Amino acid sequence: MAEMLRATDTTVESPELTGSSESLGLAGPELSERSFGRAQNQMRPVTLTRDVMKNAQGSCMAEFGDTRVLCSATIEESVPKWHLSSRAGWVTAEYAMLPASTNRRTAREYRGRKGRSMEIERLIGRSLRTVVDLHALGEITVTVDCDVIQADGGTRTASVTGAWVALHDALLAWVEKGKLARLPLKDQVAAISMGKVGGQLLLDLDYAEDRHAQVDMNLIGTSDGGIIEIQGTGEQTPFTCVELAEFMSMGQQGIAQLLELQNKVTNFRE
Repeated sequence: MAEMLRATDTTVESPELTGSSESLGLAGPELSERSFGRAQNQMRPVTLTRDVMKNAQGSCMAEFGDTRVLCSATIEESVPKWHLSSRAGWVTAEYAMLPASTNRRTAREYRGRKGRSMEIERLIGRSLRTVVDLHALGEITVTVDCDVIQADGGTRTASVTGAWVALHDALLAWVEKGKLARLPLKDQVAAISMGKVGGQLLLDLDYAEDRHAQVDMNLIGTSDGGIIEIQGTGEQTPFTCVELAEFMSMGQQGIAQLLELQNKVTNFRE
């Protein structure tokens, strides 16, 4: 179990969650048919596995239930030309889905990036830069590639959560090589999805739930309770301020659990 892992372990699995919808004041009975037998405010089983790629400075396989995202961080000792005058480093991200990651084959993006992919990779990059001291990086660029191996909902939130682990390990490797004086990470960052399905508020939607969601929402936050981004859309119906508050409470609890998993595998807060 996660509580028994040592600092040298490279894989962390989430413990069984026991929260109930009543504890969050959510309306309606608990769902009985959610994947993995979950309650409304329970995440899928989450696993973070480090060091899964030989050539990357940092890597992590993030698994949220049946969603699997391979996150790899590589460092180049240069920065984009437009960033030269800042005398600071840069962190960016790229996101892609493998053809067989979905039920129907997803075509490779040979003829230009899809709008969805560009939106998600910008989201990942923004989230990571928020918790990095770019001036302490020096003039290097860290690129975090998030490749979806298998998609079953929540690929962007799994990408953000795994990308932070890969980034942490890449920067730590640079510190150990003497190329950075200290670890230039200010905080952790993790993300979780939420939604309203059948009139009920749910945490960590899988694909079957997401495709029927009346409201779709993503929350990205830090370990000090800070919020980096809230994405909320009424897909079929609007949502109320009361529901937004319930979403936030549920989402922050989920993020707190993800941050704890990150810390157990990296010992960042030790």
